[in-house]
Amino acid sequence: MASTGFDVWATAHRIRAEAALVRWTPAGELSSGRLLEAMRYSALGGGKRLRALLAYASAEAIGASAELADHAAAAVEMIHAYSLIHDDMPCMD
Repeated sequence: MASTGFDVWATAHRIRAEAALVRWTPAGELSSGRLLEAMRYSALGGGKRLRALLAYASAEAIGASAELADHAAAAVEMIHAYSLIHDDMPCMD
């Protein structure tokens, strides 16, 4: 099956979003190794990165660069990871 233009674009931007998440997820700055490990596991666990793709597409729609959208793409993915974790906590029901 041949890749479409969208598939190529989406793959490139997913890789970009992953790199931004790695760059902005602390790698040792926190005193609690367990907390840091949990944060990185949750944020860097992979996925479709649909929210990040929407951030990049929105940036392109207004003529902004992908570099400018990196912060927004990483932020929405981090918020999504946070919401998934906290939705499963009994105290949040």
